[in-house]
Amino acid sequence: MRIGILTGGGDVPGLNPCIKAVVNRAGDAGWDVVGIRRGWGGLLNFNPDDPASADEWIQPLTPASVRTIDRYGGTHLHTSRTNPARVGEAMMPEFLRGKFAFTGAKNTADCTAHALRVLEHLGIDALIPIGGDDTLSFAVRMHKEGVRVVAIPKTMDNDVFGTDYCIGFSTAVTRSVEFINSLRTPTGSHERIAVVELFGRNSGETALISAYLADVDRALISEVPFDVERLARQVADDKRANPSNYAMVVISEGASMLGGQVVEYGQEDAYGHKKLGGIGQITGEALKQLTGIDIVHQQIAYLMRAGAPDSLDRMVAISYANLAVDQLLQGHSGRMVALQNGQYTTVPVDTCTQGLKRVDVNELYDTEAYRPKVRHVLAKPMFLY
Repeated sequence: MRIGILTGGGDVPGLNPCIKAVVNRAGDAGWDVVGIRRGWGGLLNFNPDDPASADEWIQPLTPASVRTIDRYGGTHLHTSRTNPARVGEAMMPEFLRGKFAFTGAKNTADCTAHALRVLEHLGIDALIPIGGDDTLSFAVRMHKEGVRVVAIPKTMDNDVFGTDYCIGFSTAVTRSVEFINSLRTPTGSHERIAVVELFGRNSGETALISAYLADVDRALISEVPFDVERLARQVADDKRANPSNYAMVVISEGASMLGGQVVEYGQEDAYGHKKLGGIGQITGEALKQLTGIDIVHQQIAYLMRAGAPDSLDRMVAISYANLAVDQLLQGHSGRMVALQNGQYTTVPVDTCTQGLKRVDVNELYDTEAYRPKVRHVLAKPMFLY
């Protein structure tokens, strides 16, 4: 038995412990593990007719080769946002040009057949893709094409539908709380309003939980457009009520003002997403204009997912890895490992495409005060979801 493993999308702390645990568990069973480098890009760019390309895109993994990778963050296999089912002209490998037609308004080509050929060429019997909903959407395609797949959810946004927890979330919240509280020092020293922007495209969970734990004055999340004039009055009052004469605001990068749009820029990636970022600066400038108070603006951004994972992310990453390999050992396929109601389980792999996971605004957020408001804790899971 030979397992292929890959990591796609944004890197998060916990990926390397997950990779290591897959390799060790598979090794105990006498199975081989092949690392596919740069996410689904490895399957797109590997040329079966050019053995030398394997050095760049394929990496055999053994317990010895992964012995120390769990000691640091990021992903040993590297990553990309490649989607073999939607390849633009600029991303098409030279050796595939002319073999797949570019179609549709986006002028993309479906190179899934090539990915399947690569799996067959490499003798890969099953895939363990680790990623968010974009990466896992192509895992669903692979499953439908007959490939044995057991997927592992990861994203610091914690927004993969079908699981209460994704690898990377705990560390992202931990980092965010640390930086938010550290920013109290310069903000208070200069008696300003701090606007701290955190990652979070469609789900404001990371910003909400970070704001809840750091006890900030106001939190703006992706799910609820905000009235900047009301916010200005609120934070001015917060500042006056604070003996140290400052206020703290946390904002999701996917948040928007009433009547406004999400701030995006750049070209769409292979999953149809542009880059986000800048709403914190825009909001800070508006608050300064409305209140006359100077602003400290800070994008935490990649620091949220920098460095080694915390203990919770290590625990979940290793447990997900063992569960995924165990599913394959038992002959199962087309599954995604998950946590539900505090227990490890599995769900059909296409569950991630069947819904949206968003903040439960009615239970966890005050839409008038723009701040976390946990109405009931009893019987809620650890992270309130």
